[in-house]
Parts: sequence; structure tokens; C-alpha cells
Amino acid sequence: MSWLIRSPRPHRLSLALQGGGAHGAFTWGVLDALLQRDELDLRSVSGASAGAINAVVLAHGLATGGREGGRAALDAFWKALGTRLPFGWFTVGRHDAPGFAPAAKVALRWSQLLSPYQFNPMGLNPLREILEAQVDFERLRRASPVRLFVAATHAASGRLRMFREHEITGDALLASACLPNIHHSVLIDGEAYWDGAFAANPPLWPLLHAGDADDLMIVLLAPPARRAAPPRSAEEIRLRAQELAFTAPLMRELQSLADWREATGGPSWPASAHERRLKRRRLHLIDGRPELAALASETRLIAHLPFLEHLRDLGAAAARGWWARHATALGRRSSLDLGGLLAGHPA
Repeated sequence: MSWLIRSPRPHRLSLALQGGGAHGAFTWGVLDALLQRDELDLRSVSGASAGAINAVVLAHGLATGGREGGRAALDAFWKALGTRLPFGWFTVGRHDAPGFAPAAKVALRWSQLLSPYQFNPMGLNPLREILEAQVDFERLRRASPVRLFVAATHAASGRLRMFREHEITGDALLASACLPNIHHSVLIDGEAYWDGAFAANPPLWPLLHAGDADDLMIVLLAPPARRAAPPRSAEEIRLRAQELAFTAPLMRELQSLADWREATGGPSWPASAHERRLKRRRLHLIDGRPELAALASETRLIAHLPFLEHLRDLGAAAARGWWARHATALGRRSSLDLGGLLAGHPA
């Protein structure tokens, strides 16, 4: 008598990808490692800024060539970005911890004193050309292999605008990655949009409410962290204010989730079918802070290929480390200590 042995069904997984400029290459490595796991079935991806770009490039690759297509598309995009500008001319230091040369720091300081309409009156953005060459937006809008949630911030109201897969265009991605002190606002239907990280970084609730995956993986590049002492210098204050601005939306979403779970934790809670599905969501975290915290803030602007490849390797190692420690949690339980993350001490 013969027995039919069935392979376990892949775990349905949603991904929430945080923004962080060039540090998004860390997420490139995370995604490359996850795409090599046959045990995973990617269903939905959300992102802001560089996280949104990774999400859309991933979806494009999956549409054109499956898992290997996803890996190839991410590789092609980040290599195109890393060779678009001659960063080797105006950076100094090792490839794993670069910095701007003195002349480049002066230019960067001027860019902080002038608006982009003064510093870059033509609104030149090399990212537009790269995205148009690398991503088939029309194909994605017609038939994306995953659900997409791309965050942008409506500049006039500060409200979150979520672009779905059938709405994805080059302008939607540029809006999601538009730092208003560096780039011109991106106009869509006559409305100006800024970086999605101001409103959701990354968006969690759309994935929590979606019914296609009970496991949600969050990939963080700048997790909220406690500081030993308040900043004192003007530069320290500016950097801390920027950090808080880009982590506050995530903290609000996570705190809201924690509060909701506590309020609905009693056995007599009259939960609806939707609420029961929401309570089943299992949270997981790949935390880039141990690898990225030592890097200077300016490195988020250094899209130099050797540095990007270094970050890719760090991200891939982090994903493999998470898999070795927590893969058995998939489909069973959360591996994220939500209370610890909210307290500034993620596990």
C-alpha cells in the first residue's frame, strides 16, 4: 500500500516595509533571503518611501518571473540606483560606513537652507528615470501578483493617501518617496504629495484588516528607540526631531493595536467574525537597528553601490538569523514582543 505524502502548505505572509532612503538596501537583502524560502507565500506588501519602492519592484519581479524574477528585479533596481550618480567622487571612508566629503557636506548644508525650488529649480529627479526603466507599471495595474499598499502624505491636509495596486504609477512611487526639503512636491490629480513616512511608516492596518494572511512581517530600518539623554546641539535636535517624525506614525499604529487587543481580551467580548480574524494576526519583526544604528544619518542619502551591497548583505544575514530563531512560529504564534517594541526594546 502506498502513501501519498503531501508537502506542508506555504505560510501566507504579508510584509510591511519601512522607509529609510538608501538604507532601504537592507530590505533588499531581507527580501532576497525570504524569496529563497519555498515555505513562504507572499500575499500583500505595504510600504512608504524606500519601502514602497521595494514593494513595487518586488511585485513587478514576481509578475514577470516568479520568485527568481523578484530577486532579479530588486537586484537590477538597486544596482541601477547605485551606479546612477558618481557617489565615489564625493564620499569618503570605508564602503561599510561612508560619509560625504567636505565639499559635498557644504552642498548638503545649502540644500537644508534653501527650498528644493531654489536649489533644484528644474525639479530633476534621477529616480524617475530609473523607475520608468525598471518597472512595468501598466502590467502591475492590470494584474499584480500581490496586494500593494503604497503610502503617501497629502501635503495640504497631512492625511494618509494609500495607493493600491490598480493605482500604482511612477508618480505614486515618487510621491511616497518625496522628501520635501530635497524634492519638489509630486502632483497627482492636481494635489501635492510628500513622503509617505510622515503618515504611515510602514502602513500596518491595511495588512491587519486584509483577509489573505494571518502572519505579518514588519521590516524596520529605524525602529523607535530610547535615547540616554535629550539632544542639546542644534544638529542633534534636528536629527532627533526628524527621527521622531518618521517613527511616530508606526508607534501610533502599534499602540492602537496593543490597546485594542487589551480591550478585547476578555472571554465575554462579543467579537464579530472580522474581529476574530484581526485577533488571529501574528506579528513578526526583522529589526535593522542593530546593523544600521551606528551609521551616520547622512548615509541615508548615499546611494553608492558598494555601500548598498553591504547593506543588502546585512539584510540577508538578518533575515536568515530571524529564520533560524523564529521560523517555527509562522502559522502558530507571534514572534514579536509588541510590548517590548513599544517600550523601545524590541526582542
